[in-house]
Amino acid sequence: MSAASSPFDWNIRVYYEDTDTGGVVFYANYLKFFERARTEWLRSFGFQQQHLAETTGAIFVVRNTNVDYLSPARLDDELRLTVVVEKLRNASMEFSQEAWRLPSGDGNAASDQDATLLARGSITVVCVDAATFRPRPIPEEVLACIKKAA
Repeated sequence: MSAASSPFDWNIRVYYEDTDTGGVVFYANYLKFFERARTEWLRSFGFQQQHLAETTGAIFVVRNTNVDYLSPARLDDELRLTVVVEKLRNASMEFSQEAWRLPSGDGNAASDQDATLLARGSITVVCVDAATFRPRPIPEEVLACIKKAA
């Protein structure tokens, strides 16, 4: 599959622990935010990563990241994180992800038009065997759900 999937959105709040001494989100935390959004995206299909590892032996690992930082997020901001599958292969997925600051902090669709794009990233995730860390096919039930959502 090479066509992009529909975007998945997930909101988070910026906490003190996410910021540096200036109250700005530390750059590496965007990777954590993106990871959480991908975990919630997978959970939206009914899959929990620990359960997948225990029942199929499959785990997902990040192979590559590229993040552009456009504007800072600050303490107490509400962010909307997006997840889009750009490419789906037998054992890997390429995601595009974005972090947006919501202007009112209420997450209402009406205010989303004034949201500010803070960061955008490209992330490649590979499915590997939990015991050997060698690439393996994405479990069929997961693959089927992702394809159906595209």
